[in-house]
Amino acid sequence: MRWAWAEIDLDAIAHNIEVMRASVAPSAVWVVVKADGYGHGAVDVARTAMRSGAGGLCVALVSEGIELRRAGIDAPILLLSEQPPVTAARIVAHRLTPTVYTRDYIDALASAGGTGLPVHLKIDTGMQRVGAHPHAAPALVAAIEDRAPALRLAGIWTHLALADDPAHDFTPQQLAVFDKVLAQLPPVPLVHAANSAGALAWPQARRSMVRTGIAVYGISPGAGVDHLCGELRPAMTLRALVSNVKQVRAGSRISYGLHHAFRTDTTVATVPIGYADGVRRRLFEVGGEVLIEGQRRSIVGAITMDQLMVDCGDADVRVGDDVVLIGEQEGPDGVERIRAEEWASRLGTIGYEIVCGISSRVPRVPRRSIVG
Repeated sequence: MRWAWAEIDLDAIAHNIEVMRASVAPSAVWVVVKADGYGHGAVDVARTAMRSGAGGLCVALVSEGIELRRAGIDAPILLLSEQPPVTAARIVAHRLTPTVYTRDYIDALASAGGTGLPVHLKIDTGMQRVGAHPHAAPALVAAIEDRAPALRLAGIWTHLALADDPAHDFTPQQLAVFDKVLAQLPPVPLVHAANSAGALAWPQARRSMVRTGIAVYGISPGAGVDHLCGELRPAMTLRALVSNVKQVRAGSRISYGLHHAFRTDTTVATVPIGYADGVRRRLFEVGGEVLIEGQRRSIVGAITMDQLMVDCGDADVRVGDDVVLIGEQEGPDGVERIRAEEWASRLGTIGYEIVCGISSRVPRVPRRSIVG
């Protein structure tokens, strides 16, 4: 219905899950599908994950878990942080697995009318975002046990703040704190600490399961672990079609603010996608490019809410030509690629923000590819 869309390669996602499973075995892999599967479509990713041998799924919000249940997904779904207490009944009704780290929340869940609700206790080992203080862990475990049969302790976990830097000693420090806590607590079915970076770079963090988010989507968790991501395949291709072509004169300027002046006569293609779709406005200032006919072409002028413009030189570009903003395209010299990590590097951010920022205005189109 529009000339811009994101293709989601579900075979690439399946491949990435298989890579992670092989890397962390015998640990189980739970796939993080919060934020609409990091912008890739939570339901399709979740179905692919479970077909590919994932042990469960992780989300941030109760509404995200309910969406999966309403789509018929009958897998364990872990909520990664405490939620508003008023959602406790919905958590029970939809068989979600809550994370807990305060007595008040434990009480709210126990009062929601369920039986045997599995809960995971989160320990703050140094990231200082959410989680129970290590000294509070034994008392919280006792509180959960006191609320049987409504609740049962099914897991204990923590989150790593700096796992994407294998040279830093903070991850071993966090794991040492975690192990000290675990030594004081009864055994549980699931123990987990590793996110994608932790799963790739820190074997000692893998425990009985790992939570893999960004790696599942074929994006590196950070420059420090790029060398461990060679087998991962990006799953998102952001595409559009040229909607207008014009000839412009040397010395003329373009777009809001007239920031860009053309040095020579050239061909300009308009592409109907803009910052309301997640193509950051600043990309034109930092050397942003797209692929047309397999060649890199510079974005010129300020990116607008719904459109951007591209300098195509003397190329014979026509309305309807394929434009790749993130992904790969065949050209005269072979396959050319623009990765989400490239956008992130130019914009001073991370690949997570790029793919999560592709807005819901952009249709997601699942597709299959041949994965060797």
